Amino acid sequence: MTTLVWFRQDLRLADNPALCAALAGGGPVVALYLHAPGEEAPWAAGGAARWWLHHSLANLDASLRRCGSRLCLRACEDSLAALRAVAREVKATRVVWNRRYEPAIVSRDRHIKTQLLQAGLEAVSYNSALLFEPWTISNQSDGPFQVFGAYWRRCLSLEDPPAPLPAPAALPAPAVWPDSQALGELALLPDRDWTRGLDAAWSPGSDAAQAQLEEFLRDGIDEYDHARDHPGRPGTSRLSPHLHFGEIGPRQIWHAVRSAAARHGQHSSWRTSRFLTEIGWREFAHHLLYHFPLTPGQPLRPQFAQFPWATNALALRAWQRGRTGYPLIDAGMRELWHTGWMHNRVRMAVASFLVKDLLLPWTEGARWFWDTLVDADLASNTLGWQWVAGCGADAAPFFRIFNPVTQGTKFDADGSYVRRWVPELAALPDAWLQCPWEAPAEVLRSAGIALGTDYPKRLVAHDAARQMALQAYAAVKHSKSTR
Repeated sequence: MTTLVWFRQDLRLADNPALCAALAGGGPVVALYLHAPGEEAPWAAGGAARWWLHHSLANLDASLRRCGSRLCLRACEDSLAALRAVAREVKATRVVWNRRYEPAIVSRDRHIKTQLLQAGLEAVSYNSALLFEPWTISNQSDGPFQVFGAYWRRCLSLEDPPAPLPAPAALPAPAVWPDSQALGELALLPDRDWTRGLDAAWSPGSDAAQAQLEEFLRDGIDEYDHARDHPGRPGTSRLSPHLHFGEIGPRQIWHAVRSAAARHGQHSSWRTSRFLTEIGWREFAHHLLYHFPLTPGQPLRPQFAQFPWATNALALRAWQRGRTGYPLIDAGMRELWHTGWMHNRVRMAVASFLVKDLLLPWTEGARWFWDTLVDADLASNTLGWQWVAGCGADAAPFFRIFNPVTQGTKFDADGSYVRRWVPELAALPDAWLQCPWEAPAEVLRSAGIALGTDYPKRLVAHDAARQMALQAYAAVKHSKSTR
């Protein structure tokens, strides 16, 4: 009995339930990846994520070949038709895959499973991407959670997720391999070479993901609570893109943290560690997306649909390119453009600046992040932007407005982050680095800086922008209370 394993965002061999189920059948196993961006519109992978996907698929194929197998690639417009075609070619009687949770994909997969079953094929899906699937966690009213603390406490009250499954040593090959396109034919890499920064910053693939986790548990997790807030230091795990593409799974992380804690005699506190809590936020994001499928484009809190957002193409472009005149904001946006990633503390600051200093819609920011982040994840991206905008579940209140200067002085006190990504300000003394417009003229001259020429003047004055944002929010609150 030949089994077709449909790989998606589970690009690894270890702890891959669908692959293990295929092996348990005892017959040949055929690994297939379908590239069908049209089925994922309007949330098909952006440019940075496609770069990652290209290299991750190459890594997966190499891993399969070490097991005596290979990865079949097909670009298609209809995944169901492609699955049927490959199943006929290899005489497969069963199709297995690991679940995804984006609304369009959930709907598509249900249809595919129904059609395959009606055609006489066995079709089974599994969980490889989450510790707790969205429909397994509910509040006391048997509904979805909208507050993270209560959600995560409920998760932590349950038994540990199952131990991760080992990677197979070998995979039985079919008598005849199906036709496969070359990886380059999927056209995932850009026509223009803007990816040198990505190449220097990242190593996609499951081997690199495992190495990154081990390095973090060895050298970083003990300092994580404090170091994670400082973008100029290597204080985070940088596992987010590996998790998004399924090069490593959350069960692997959970049990690796548990083992590391046991080695250090920490037998009771590891479950509530700050690092695992961040994994919990990822789980919560998928919980929300599944239960509130319209939130990628609509605020969860309906009154925010009336918010008087501004329209300013020039300001949006300046924000996208890191030319706002606020050094921390510009450093973050340039880091994003160069590496496809941004430190989470800075993500919150740049998001607050867009929606509260510039009064531009959070959806504009979410779309820019979607195209430029290597870890662009619909659930996490939606949760993060609605949290900052104050219009989502467990959101920061709208009147919590990040001050880009104080954020910089607090979390980039030595200026290492700003000086790296905004080098034109490198010679400015620390006292003025986060607020160059306040520097005396002789200090600017000594640093070789002419504001408006070498570095842009501020788009807005933060204090005035903050007052305008609060007035806009008050109008929304008033319109709600008088309806």
